[in-house]
Amino acid sequence: MTISNADTVTATLQYFVPPADGSRPYNYISWTPDSGYPRRNWETEPHELQIENIRGKEHTVSLDTTGFQYFRRAVAHKTFENDEVIEKEYYPQSIELVKELTGASRVVPFDHTIRRRRPGETEDTPQKRQPVPLVHIDQTPESATARVHRHLPAEDVPKLLAGRFQIINLWRPISRPAYDWPLALCDYRSVDRDNDLVPTTLKYPDHDGETFSVKFNPNHKWKYVRGMEPDEFVLIKCFDSRDDGQTATFTPHTAFQDPTTPPDAPLRESIELRLLVFYD
Repeated sequence: MTISNADTVTATLQYFVPPADGSRPYNYISWTPDSGYPRRNWETEPHELQIENIRGKEHTVSLDTTGFQYFRRAVAHKTFENDEVIEKEYYPQSIELVKELTGASRVVPFDHTIRRRRPGETEDTPQKRQPVPLVHIDQTPESATARVHRHLPAEDVPKLLAGRFQIINLWRPISRPAYDWPLALCDYRSVDRDNDLVPTTLKYPDHDGETFSVKFNPNHKWKYVRGMEPDEFVLIKCFDSRDDGQTATFTPHTAFQDPTTPPDAPLRESIELRLLVFYD
């Protein structure tokens, strides 16, 4: 496998286009072709953009400036095949890791997703998740607050919401370097939060959540680390209650087809663990 050392690649990213009828956008978290209803009520449009490979320059980004930060740390859990084992082994390891790296006082994982690319697969269900080739943000302020109510004891919620809290996605490759359909992240400082973001209903079987869809803005600055390895990971900030005009509060991100990916690169496998992160 021959690896490119290009500093920047040109790639196509898919951005959100609002519903033509002006209705509120929605999409279903799980869907199959025989579901009997449309997966979503909005479209996407492709835009060709420059994405900077910051391999060797990972120090130029951070959670509070750009909204994401890269680290290298192996974990004992390696298989990522069984959800119960992941929760028993990988969750505690990740809690301690995030506490150490952020200084948080309390970290509560609330779900994880395994993604394995399967060319030709049309189902999008919990056991068949694939890389998401769409610019998006996992949470809105409203859905982040709802997560605290949903996953923490009711008696703890008022104090937790009164302090600083975040939702962070811990993303890492599984079993092999992620040359195939890697993850691109958008520098928070290049986003126009008043015009680029559109709250979008995310329909679960038992409740509605909310994410931000992202409209195209030519000012967006995109970064990635080519060939992330299983002992490397990135913390992606999905929400931060510290909204002071200086601190990054979210991170648009997307999988993308990297034109420098070797043709014999193995298909991407990754895990993302979403965590509620609290500070005293």
